[in-house]
Amino acid sequence: MFKRVKDIVSRACKDFLGLEFGSTLKGMKEIIYHISIVALSGAAALSLPYTGRFVAQNYQKYWSFIENNKVFLISVEIAVAVFLIALFNYLGRSWKDRKRSRMAARAGLVLVTSAKRPGARKKMRKLKENHGLSRDVMLIGSTGFGTFVSPDGDLHQVIQNCREAQIMLLNPFGEGASIRAKSMPNVGATPESFKEQILKSIDFLRSLREVQKNIWLKLYPDAPFLKLTILGDYVCVQFYNTGMSLQEMPEYIFKLSRDNESLYGIFYQYFLSRWRDPSIPEYDFDTGELVYRDNLWNVIRKEKFN
Repeated sequence: MFKRVKDIVSRACKDFLGLEFGSTLKGMKEIIYHISIVALSGAAALSLPYTGRFVAQNYQKYWSFIENNKVFLISVEIAVAVFLIALFNYLGRSWKDRKRSRMAARAGLVLVTSAKRPGARKKMRKLKENHGLSRDVMLIGSTGFGTFVSPDGDLHQVIQNCREAQIMLLNPFGEGASIRAKSMPNVGATPESFKEQILKSIDFLRSLREVQKNIWLKLYPDAPFLKLTILGDYVCVQFYNTGMSLQEMPEYIFKLSRDNESLYGIFYQYFLSRWRDPSIPEYDFDTGELVYRDNLWNVIRKEKFN
């Protein structure tokens, strides 16, 4: 019900005001915030004469009580000490947090998400769709099945609507796929299941090639190290930890910056170095062969895929 109301309000804002629902809410929050600040400032200014008159009339009476009450003085002293300790701790922590925030911003870190948080997966999928549709996609993954073959995958819509995709997956007949499958805690994760998922991913990409999609696929033999997704000016990174599912690992998103201080460039260069590695063959969708190329993209040799 709430979603339906939200959609109706969103359409109304867009049709009559020319604004998106999210931007409208943000603008309303800012307006309410500024009105509240002005109202509080005015109330404080208007109350100053009454406050000053009250203090002037009752100062002597309250001061004589405070001066002769040692318990009250000690209590006030302790309260002030506790307040100052809490204040300085808060200021110190805030300064450290701001320093870390500036360092994260310089590194290009935009977002860190964990699958354990409610709605994190849905939020991540929406973000990837916003930055990946109609753009070039570069991906290093393991099987690819849960990423772009499954309808619930983060890149299911992105891969089908991108301009060009360069994808690297595990070779289903290589040692790396077997090592990764055996390290998984899930009982259903076996070398055979990994092989089946990778073959389904290849068939899915082949179907996209048939509708004139620029899809390129390479199959690497070693165990996976990073899951890397480059979507335009954004890169998403996850670490393949031995004995842990990828869904248990946090995902980091970095953005390209003009000053070249962002980690985006490092991950981008890492992808290019892997993609241009002559020892990693390209999968030929037309012949079903593995094609080895040199750095100039000349064909060195071809092998059967089995």
